[in-house]
Amino acid sequence: MDNNQLFTVTVFTENQAGLLNQISIVFYRRGLNIESLSVSPSSIKDVHKFTITCWSNRPMMERVVKQIEKRVDVLRSFLYTDDEIIYQEVALYKVPVAPMLDGGAVERIIRRHNARILDFTQQYVIVEKTGHPDETESLFEELKAYGILQFVRSGRVAVTKSNEELLTRYLDEQERRRVFEQGKEDNKWC
Repeated sequence: MDNNQLFTVTVFTENQAGLLNQISIVFYRRGLNIESLSVSPSSIKDVHKFTITCWSNRPMMERVVKQIEKRVDVLRSFLYTDDEIIYQEVALYKVPVAPMLDGGAVERIIRRHNARILDFTQQYVIVEKTGHPDETESLFEELKAYGILQFVRSGRVAVTKSNEELLTRYLDEQERRRVFEQGKEDNKWC
């Protein structure tokens, strides 16, 4: 029985060269394909957030998260299903300008998909769509009939439905432990 579903893994790290390679090897060694990947600074100073999606089953993904956390520069890693997060991606479409000027069909498609025009030149129009992958793919399929010159989608970006960043709670716990251990050390010498 195949219980694969799309999981989102968030990895909080220090910003170190080579870390992307170390993380991707964890997936590679298990024969897992990374579906999407985005990396950006997080809300915590000097901490970066990797957002990775992968199709697999829960036991395998739990092992992946544990293996990622063994990396020296990884602060913490978390595993989520789609119902535990709010997520989006951004897609850009470059289409020829001629269909835009011919009857308004392309403009109606853009409006219906709640997309927006970023750039309009004599040769092409750049359209931006933010949404879930099925939404960006749906717009792609409709614009294909008018000729797409270029197309790109970002990786998933996501935030949890939790009221706080789980890494913040983890770092606070680590600081309390450090202070407690320091207090024990100081008392030992008294």
